[in-house]
Amino acid sequence: MPTLIDAHCHLDFAVFDEDRDQVLARARQAGVEQWIVAATTRARWSEVLDVSRRHGGHPCLGLHPVFLDEHCLSGQDNDLDALAQTLEASSEVVALGECGIDARYPEQLERQWSLFDAQLRLARKHQLPVVVHCVRANDEVAARLRQFDLPEGGLIHAFSGSSQQAMRFHQLGYVLGLGGAVTYPRATRLRRAVAALPDSGFVLETDSPDMPLAGYQGQRNEPARVAEVCRVVAELRGQSCADVAEASSANARRLFGLS
Repeated sequence: MPTLIDAHCHLDFAVFDEDRDQVLARARQAGVEQWIVAATTRARWSEVLDVSRRHGGHPCLGLHPVFLDEHCLSGQDNDLDALAQTLEASSEVVALGECGIDARYPEQLERQWSLFDAQLRLARKHQLPVVVHCVRANDEVAARLRQFDLPEGGLIHAFSGSSQQAMRFHQLGYVLGLGGAVTYPRATRLRRAVAALPDSGFVLETDSPDMPLAGYQGQRNEPARVAEVCRVVAELRGQSCADVAEASSANARRLFGLS
């Protein structure tokens, strides 16, 4: 079977500090050879870069909407200026993210949109794809991405929308991240969308340590389980695991410029 890529995880998180080497050894045993490590806050950027360098990952840097109150967005030492400077100085960053919109926090939406727009402008300037966190805002985010028309496209992380929303993102040049949510039989709308996607429309991911798969609720997620996501996606699509792995890995390499 072709090698797998975990297109979105958080291996920098402290929950992996005690056994990160073992976690990645299990991933390699499962056929997962590369992983994309996405940042959440400026305070985590150095860890994301360090973990990626030491463990063969590929870093994304950005400002996550859920941690809005942890971001400094004004003054001389604001996080957006720091992000611009870090992107300018680092050639190893493969995408800007995790950025986006989380509509579970309506009182923050105005500030979230302002931060998202600023990061989309940075992605355009630095010719980077974006890794988009999008919760309960698929239509609104798709409309904003259409306006920005980023030539590098990006990843809609942890997609959980409809077939129509999936195709809208695909037509805009974005791939959909398929992870733990697709393994739950009750996720019928998402499963229909997964079955209908073209081979060029998705990547596999875990969001480790979050987004546990069915049967692993309450447990720490880890990159090895992208192999189980692959198996479920293959069943839903009526394809072999090898075909799904090959398509997903090709899409991730294309999106993030991996060898």
